[in-house]
Amino acid sequence: MKSYTDLEQSKKLAEILPLESADACWTNHLFNSFLSSWRVESTPLQEYKSLLDRFVVKGYLIEPTWSLAALLDVLPQGTRILKSSINDTYHCDCPKENIDKWFDNPIDACYRMILKLHELKML
Repeated sequence: MKSYTDLEQSKKLAEILPLESADACWTNHLFNSFLSSWRVESTPLQEYKSLLDRFVVKGYLIEPTWSLAALLDVLPQGTRILKSSINDTYHCDCPKENIDKWFDNPIDACYRMILKLHELKML
């Protein structure tokens, strides 16, 4: 199961949500002339950036990412994640809006709800 928003979702959410609402970050580093693969650090963006700067790490990329808990924190109070009793799919039930779609994991369900509420200017 997915633990954080993927890189594409994270970049989109960074345009919508306050960066401090992210509870982890995607990062990669430059080793000599080779860029490492992207990985998630379970440290908030600013804290991880400060750590890299303290150790004078040069040549890194960093993007915020959100866990399920962090996504639920930015959604309206009363938002619930429902799991299908038929298969392993999830639905985000929000008091302000509804999306009649089921997703493979709860993070994708919350992500879609955030996009919908943002589109409707309800977030």
